Amino acid sequence: MITLRKSSDRGYADHGWLKSFHSFSFAGYYDPKHMGWGNLRVINEDRIAAGKGFGTHGHRDMEIISYVVSGNLAHKDSMGNVKGIPPGDVQRMSAGTGVQHSEFNHAPNETTHFFQIWIEPNVTGIAPSYEQRTFSAAEKRGVLRLLASSDAAQGSVKLNADARMYSGLFNDAEAATVALPPGRKAYVHLMRGALRVNGQALEAGDAALIEGEHAIALAQGVDAEVLVFDLAP
Repeated sequence: MITLRKSSDRGYADHGWLKSFHSFSFAGYYDPKHMGWGNLRVINEDRIAAGKGFGTHGHRDMEIISYVVSGNLAHKDSMGNVKGIPPGDVQRMSAGTGVQHSEFNHAPNETTHFFQIWIEPNVTGIAPSYEQRTFSAAEKRGVLRLLASSDAAQGSVKLNADARMYSGLFNDAEAATVALPPGRKAYVHLMRGALRVNGQALEAGDAALIEGEHAIALAQGVDAEVLVFDLAP
């Protein structure tokens, strides 16, 4: 079964310096029908204005992934990490027993466009940790490249969660299929362009919530960049 969630149905918050679309209930946006999907709890599409950002704040017992589409995200945390996250990099922060961090766009004339993703961990009370890796566009062209997984397979960042996260770039005849084991859920979020998912048409910002399917098939992309999640039920 596939349920489509249109981009326009997401929650939206405009704070001036931050414009954010919420796929699931978050902060001031509450929808009891959209509290998450499997162990995927948050997908926020954020745009941070030049010279602005999130001040220091805390998290605990959550796997947090940042995926930058354009611009650069400056990260600083209580573990001592001071990093810049450019497009192509995937950052994973395991909040564990607690971590404080800030995120800023220091560019004077450029918006930072990124996705903030939260996945519920399968173990709590662990020491917080940080990982960041680069995945080139060539690695994602016409395939689903594994970016994050519980076993760090294929050079992916390691999650303390029962989940796998992929990304791919698709255009024209490029297509890819990934198996979905029985009992698993999947979530497909189209970040830009157009794409068909198991025959269903998605446009930028749309998502497909999938369960009871044997595979996820992506095809007929038009300048498409997509995130795909294989999730615990």
